[in-house]
Amino acid sequence: MRIIGGTYRSRVLAEFPGEEVRPTADRVKESLFNILSLKIYGARVLDLFCGSGALGLECLSRGAKEVVFNDAARESVKLLEKNLRILGISPGSAVKIHTADYSVCLDGQTGKFDLIFLDPPYRFGYGSSALKKIAEKGLLGDGGVAVYERDRPFGEEVDGLEKYDERKYGKTWLSFFRMAPRKE
Repeated sequence: MRIIGGTYRSRVLAEFPGEEVRPTADRVKESLFNILSLKIYGARVLDLFCGSGALGLECLSRGAKEVVFNDAARESVKLLEKNLRILGISPGSAVKIHTADYSVCLDGQTGKFDLIFLDPPYRFGYGSSALKKIAEKGLLGDGGVAVYERDRPFGEEVDGLEKYDERKYGKTWLSFFRMAPRKE
């Protein structure tokens, strides 16, 4: 697993051992960041189910002004912290780290995000619940994008959000959401 572009381009990140944790494949990550390229510089980012932190770290490498990382698993946060050390990044104003359930993390957030990444364990419905809470709390800014990674297309409706794009890369589906237009 490596950083694809930006300041830390080609730097190799620490990964989880074994097959139990599924990091976003480099090919999928490269496609994703090509799609989002114009939204990253200066962005405020939430990497909600961060795992190793690869998506949020890619954003920092490409000039995001702030990344909020969250994962309920302490092992994930330890790996994220190791990857921050590998890149020479210290937690501070540009990097915030939470170890909380996704719902608790979302409840504690204020302000708007330009990008929100949701890459929860596939076997649970956490992503759908998180999208609903993001919409309810209005956490996505104007022009902001929430990206939900999963193993199948997203077929639900989320009040307040609009799915405007969906792409398949091998076994991975990326669903892109923005705030729904206000109804007059």
